[in-house]
Amino acid sequence: MTNVAPGVCAIKAEFIIQRPDKCNNVQESETSLKRKLDSENGYKEEKIKHEEPPYKNKKRGQNKARPKTFKDEIQNKPCPRILDVSTSDEEKKCQFTNCKYIHNALDYLKVKPPDIGEKCRLFDIRGRCPRGIACRFGSCHITPEGFNITDNSKIKEWKDDTKNTLQNSIQIQLQKKKYNFSLAENIVKSFIKNTQKIDPTNDNKHDNSGTITDEDLIKLNSREKKKIDWRDKLYLSPLTTVGNLPFRRICKDFGVDITCGEMALCEPLLKGLKQEWALVKRHECEDLFGAQICGTNAYIITKVAQLLQENTELDFIDLNLGCPIDLIYKKGGGCGMMHRLPGLEASIKSASKLLDIPFTAKIRTGVYQDKKIAHTIIPKMFEWGVSLVTLHGRSREARYTRSADWEYIENCAKAVTPNPVFGNGDILSYEDYIQKREVAPSTQGVMIGRGALIKPWIFTEIKEQKIWDISSKERFEIIKKFTNYGLEHWGSDTQGIENTRRFLLEWLSFLYRYVPVGLLERPPQKINERPPTYIGRDDLETLMASSNCSDWVKISEMFLGPVPDGFVFLPKHKANSY
Repeated sequence: MTNVAPGVCAIKAEFIIQRPDKCNNVQESETSLKRKLDSENGYKEEKIKHEEPPYKNKKRGQNKARPKTFKDEIQNKPCPRILDVSTSDEEKKCQFTNCKYIHNALDYLKVKPPDIGEKCRLFDIRGRCPRGIACRFGSCHITPEGFNITDNSKIKEWKDDTKNTLQNSIQIQLQKKKYNFSLAENIVKSFIKNTQKIDPTNDNKHDNSGTITDEDLIKLNSREKKKIDWRDKLYLSPLTTVGNLPFRRICKDFGVDITCGEMALCEPLLKGLKQEWALVKRHECEDLFGAQICGTNAYIITKVAQLLQENTELDFIDLNLGCPIDLIYKKGGGCGMMHRLPGLEASIKSASKLLDIPFTAKIRTGVYQDKKIAHTIIPKMFEWGVSLVTLHGRSREARYTRSADWEYIENCAKAVTPNPVFGNGDILSYEDYIQKREVAPSTQGVMIGRGALIKPWIFTEIKEQKIWDISSKERFEIIKKFTNYGLEHWGSDTQGIENTRRFLLEWLSFLYRYVPVGLLERPPQKINERPPTYIGRDDLETLMASSNCSDWVKISEMFLGPVPDGFVFLPKHKANSY
């Protein structure tokens, strides 16, 4: 067995690619390798001021300057009036005089991009493709005259499998600010009023005599919450961008117990923005599902809690107290609320009193690496009404550069026993799962984030207590299944295909980090170990291991056809986060 340096994944020598800029001894770092090559070529080592060598330009954080992957021009799209028409009797004229869409089906079919495949998954499942003549798999359900064929028998059998879609009537009420939030507002006002009564610095005397008001009733009648058995559950982390509905369906296929939507900001939800409401959509296979929200004050958080409870089907609502992004943190949301305990207390007490489903929270160890404060906050959160706390074993400052502190997670979980605490961080295998549960036996379950992105079959490994040497063909089928789920979710027209491609590429930026078990000298792979450049056991395995964006695009083209002209992709997270 070859000895390797810390942070380097041990791969069998026969699979490692020996590149000219690397030497055979993998113990040597890139800096020592460069020095060795320079000395062999007769160069002297000199310190150059104001210039940094390329290998020191580390990529960190989010790639905020990334361009849009695709933008379809409105002049090339069919008008919604002709999009899904089965007979000439259904044709309707466009009511907008300045409409720039194409209004003749035959004219659109002449300029429509070529079809990608012959079978439309939406038509096969539903009996009618909602994308109509714009479908890029439409040869099976589009007539030469530009009509959309339907299969009435399949239409009767099919039932909508996606829940929590924003209704038009609710959206209009939110946009016009006519939605009735009196319940949420009264609860928050009642909390503030009661806080002022017990404030020793407040000299005002309050008269408690008189008739019973709505605020008194809200205070007296606490809601009976739905109870969830959290013990020994596997929880998929609410992953921004990559934790979309198609990816959650993949994880459900591999046995995850709890799923949660991507972090949704409270203000856009209250404005009725469809792109934010899409984050709380739920597939019927998600039997234990919650929505994660992020807000900055009690009024907004409590209003969103009321809005979601009245208009969606959720098993719990999770409050994000761990988002490290500057945009959120500087406004006081995410990690920022950890230093604003009065506002946090008001938010948790008000929302938990309003909800009849569990109100949970995800938190980090603290904002700063050398000042962990979660152990002082978590006991208070349970007193305020939280049903479950998930503790990510890193601070905001650490991001993903250090290992998760599971000993600290154990200290926090032990302090609030029997209240449920989940641990999160650095689980990539069944061995990791066992080791973390041994370090933190007081935790009732684990949350898995990056580990599920790198290998979504980790949930099967944990439940079957094994290491799965999954083949490249099996991984290929997983990607194929994701694209099918994506076409169902985002649509089979050009825009839907490019949305599916974009989210597939975002996922592939994590998926390529998996190193096949059969190539490892000492399995399992560790999440923070970076592998040397290697080849797989077949060409497909080698392609899937590539860190080059162009190779990820090639994989997407196997399922979704050629990329459009001018297509550019850069992953949202440019840091490798090993």
